[in-house]
Amino acid sequence: MALSGCHKARIVTHVPASAPFSTVEIGLASWYGHPYHGRPAADGEIYDMEKMTAAHRTLPFNTWVRVTNLANGKTAELRIIDRGPFVEGRVIDVSHAAARELEIIGPGVASVRVEVIAAPAAARQTPATYAVQVGAFMDRTRAARLAADLNARYGGARIAPREGDRIGWRVLVGSAPTMAAAEELAGEIAAENNDCFVVRVDDAPVPAAAAATPVSE
Repeated sequence: MALSGCHKARIVTHVPASAPFSTVEIGLASWYGHPYHGRPAADGEIYDMEKMTAAHRTLPFNTWVRVTNLANGKTAELRIIDRGPFVEGRVIDVSHAAARELEIIGPGVASVRVEVIAAPAAARQTPATYAVQVGAFMDRTRAARLAADLNARYGGARIAPREGDRIGWRVLVGSAPTMAAAEELAGEIAAENNDCFVVRVDDAPVPAAAAATPVSE
């Protein structure tokens, strides 16, 4: 069974990849709690669903974002510690505590605006690597079969585990040094009727105490 597809179009506005910390995204937010509560997040720290944190596909760890629920104007300022959401049409996964602030616990999802308000200084100096996610499956064999097919056409395809109550398998293609290069690869893959999106894949854990640098207006 597939965990999720990926989408070809996102409602996203952002400045060029050379200035990634001015990113503004508009899309769907969801929230996550159990079974991820108490388990390591992608940055290595233990995820506590009652803290003001979130998961994003490409922003560096310890980036601070302001999330605004477009339906009610509620806002929450959150620190990025995890990767996701890996579901079609969604741009951010927020913690249970954040979902309570944004009033999206009941609906489960909401249209939001995500604005970067501060970024860790180390992230400005650390090269990033991006890949294109082309699918996610509960069945490892299906994921491996798709990865083999994509590897024959594009090279650099592999599967990566996604922790949860059951292990899932994400199919990733490529290793690009910029968002622009990854988006170009995503365009080629999408042209062959493969839904996909770009994800950041090379983050090393950044200490939670690392100072964040406010983004200049």
